Amino acid sequence: GATKDMGKMLGGDEEKDPDAAKKEEERQEALRQQEEERKAKYAKMEAEREVMRQGIRDKYGIKKKEEKEAEAQAALEANAEGSLTRPKKAVPPGCGDEEEEEEESILDTVIKYLPGPLQDMFKK
Repeated sequence: GATKDMGKMLGGDEEKDPDAAKKEEERQEALRQQEEERKAKYAKMEAEREVMRQGIRDKYGIKKKEEKEAEAQAALEANAEGSLTRPKKAVPPGCGDEEEEEEESILDTVIKYLPGPLQDMFKK
């Protein structure tokens, strides 16, 4: 009996199950069906979440990232119409002359806490 089993292992004549191909096909079909059901379930869950998110956005007046980008792009294009120069870059709030003064005051504060000889080095 051992030689017959060895022959099977080496790819010899196997007793094929006549329904093997049919069973495999059914198994694949079942897997496909499960995958579709899973995708449908997650799509439904995501749709419900999106409805909830939209309700929150409406309540607090928040816009989606894509909407913000589209509006910003539209604003840039509206400003650029008829202009030969590129659009000016907006200066973020807090950037300007005050910032330099802040830096000096920070440096002064740091210098106050340094030992005497180091203070002299920075003041020169």
